[in-house]
Amino acid sequence: MKIHIKNMVCHRCKLAVEAELKSSGYHPTHVELGEVTVSEELSHQQLAELNTKLKHLGFELIDDRKSRTVEKIKNLVIKLVHHTDTTLAINLSEYLAEHLHYEYKYLSNLFSETEGTTIEKYYISQKIEKVKELLIYDELTLSQIAYRMGYSSVAYLSNQFKKETGLTPTHFKTIKDNKRRNIEEL
Repeated sequence: MKIHIKNMVCHRCKLAVEAELKSSGYHPTHVELGEVTVSEELSHQQLAELNTKLKHLGFELIDDRKSRTVEKIKNLVIKLVHHTDTTLAINLSEYLAEHLHYEYKYLSNLFSETEGTTIEKYYISQKIEKVKELLIYDELTLSQIAYRMGYSSVAYLSNQFKKETGLTPTHFKTIKDNKRRNIEEL
C-alpha cells in the first residue's frame, strides 16, 4: 500500500518516518521523499492513528490527489535543487510536466491555488537556501556557486539573493545569526 506524506523532504525525514512505521508494527518496503510503500493494507483507523503519530514528528498523511500532486512538485524541486549536482538541461516547467505527466499550466495553477505562491517563487527560494548552504561551507567561489546553481552570471545570482534575503551574498557570509532555514519551512 502506498502512503503519501506531507513535509517529508530530506534523508533524515525518510529515516524518521521509516522508524515510526517500524515501531508501529508496519513493514515499509520502499521509502522515498513524500511517499512510502508498506507491505500491509491499512484500514482508515490505522491510517488515522499513524497520521497522529506522524504529526508529532512534523509530518502528515496526504489523502487527496491534488495535495499529492503539490507535494510531488515540491519534492521534485527539492530533489533538483538540493540533491542533484548537475544543472537542469531543460527549463523547470518542462521538467515538472515531464515527470508528473500533466501540462505545466495545470500544475502551476494547482500549486498557486494550494500554496499561495508560484512554483517559480518556490523554486527560487529553494535555490537561495542552497546558495546559503554553499556560502556557509565556503568551499566554492561565488562564480562557481552561480554556475553550479544554473545562474547566467554572478550579478544575476547576487540580485536574486538580495531580493530574497535583503543581503548581498558577501554580507551574508559575514553574519552569524539566522543564516539558513529548514527546507520544510519554505
